[in-house]
Amino acid sequence: MGKIGLIIVGIVVVLALAIGGWAIGGYNTLVGKRNQVDQSWSQVENNLTRRADLIGNLVGTVKGIAGQEKEVFGRIADARAKLLSAGTPEEKIAADDQLTKATRESGLLPGGGGGILGPGGRFLSITEQYPQLRSSENFLKLQDELAGTENRLAIARKDYNETATDYNTTRQKFPTVIIAGMMGFQDKPLFKAEESQKQVPKVDFGK
Repeated sequence: MGKIGLIIVGIVVVLALAIGGWAIGGYNTLVGKRNQVDQSWSQVENNLTRRADLIGNLVGTVKGIAGQEKEVFGRIADARAKLLSAGTPEEKIAADDQLTKATRESGLLPGGGGGILGPGGRFLSITEQYPQLRSSENFLKLQDELAGTENRLAIARKDYNETATDYNTTRQKFPTVIIAGMMGFQDKPLFKAEESQKQVPKVDFGK
């Protein structure tokens, strides 16, 4: 092989090493960011499960005293069942949205129809009709725990959205998108806040 041939071989080898290094670097970056998303999602899942359990327990406590409020309990129970049976992150996000709507519109959570002690919520009228609920230690404890879980879930959702957005942005950039397509890296779904959820809830504790 002549001198020119050796030069060509050398150039090809250098290019191959450069491309290989870029591909490995891009792959490792995607793996690292995907792992961060998965870790953030596990925190969301933990809080979603705890929230669903607390909602079930809280509804059960109220149902034991105000059993005829079937419409309120039914909607929440259906939405909770869908969340617990959801498999993929996309399914869980959609189910969580339905449960949030059901609980907010019923008044179990702040926003939408009002808080459990706020104006407009169906649960407000229930607690007014059954004052023994307000004197129930179990009811008050579950209510406080649910409020705390809602706060933790909001933080977990935010952290997940940030890591998922960072991963999605990296995945979609050229030339990393080539590696992502070849290695099966997919975009991660995001939680999207509704307009009603962006508003600061008004809760009246004076009633």
